[in-house]
Amino acid sequence: MKFINATTCPWQHAVGEDGPKPDPDPAPNRLLTLEQWHAVKGHWPADLKVAIEFPNDADINELAPDLGRIAIVVLEFPKWTDGRAYSQAHILRSRHKFAGAIRARGEVLVDMMQLLARTGFDEVILRGDQNQAFAQKALDLFAPVGFYQGDVSETRPWFQRSAA
Repeated sequence: MKFINATTCPWQHAVGEDGPKPDPDPAPNRLLTLEQWHAVKGHWPADLKVAIEFPNDADINELAPDLGRIAIVVLEFPKWTDGRAYSQAHILRSRHKFAGAIRARGEVLVDMMQLLARTGFDEVILRGDQNQAFAQKALDLFAPVGFYQGDVSETRPWFQRSAA
């Protein structure tokens, strides 16, 4: 899992004097809202990779035709008890075979690290009061043995892996 500092991350919003630009100019390392992406995807160069902020209440399958142009999908946890982004990440990895980065942002707590990793997230922006060292420790807890159940990176349960 990669821990991201939002202030130093090279992927930045396209903003103007009055806030987010509705139709930003093409540039590398653009972090776009879903609305901005819909406005620009038809005329931006096809080889220019973007990062998309995807709302957790929208159908993630909507991104399927564009996944080849997307470097990062940022999924939001508006509350730590709202798990819809887990499902979105799982669908991106298992159904659509998305190979880009999936980033968790919002109310992301240390206690969520294992499930984030198991559902397909590979980047996180921790909530400000969370400790990165504790988050890494939570990730490392089962690393040597693995989990009994399958997940997005290894779909077979433990008993089938050990017999192979």
